Amino acid sequence: MTTQVSFSKYEQELRPALREKINSAESTEDVRKFFVYTVQELFKKAMEGNLDLEDEDIHLDPKGYNGFAISQRLKGIRDFASVWNNSDLPHIVRRMAEFAIKRHKRLLQHTDKTEAKMYPVPGKRGG
Repeated sequence: MTTQVSFSKYEQELRPALREKINSAESTEDVRKFFVYTVQELFKKAMEGNLDLEDEDIHLDPKGYNGFAISQRLKGIRDFASVWNNSDLPHIVRRMAEFAIKRHKRLLQHTDKTEAKMYPVPGKRGG
C-alpha cells in the first residue's frame, strides 16, 4: 500500500489570497487567471520548486467533471504524476476549482454589472 502525502498546509496558506482575488474578480477571465496562478503556486510548493509549468498545463473547466483540467504534458512528468497520484493534490485543486466556478457562474449571471464596471458610461455617476 502506498503512502498518501498531504499538502493541506499549502492549501491553508494559499486559500486566503485565492478567496480575496476571486471575490474581487470583475470578469470570468480574471477568475480563470487567479485560479491558474494559485494552482501553479500550489504545484511548485508541492514539487519543492522542481517543476517547470507552462501556461496550458492547468485551466479552469467549469463544464468539466472536476472543474479543472491538467495537460497531458504535465501528467506525463513522472515525478509530478507520482505526487499527483499519491497525495491529496487532486482534492485540493478540486476544492479550489469549486470555489472559482461559483464566482465564474455568478459573473456570467450578472454580466450587466461586470460590463458597467469595465465600460462605464461617460457622464453617469461612477463613470
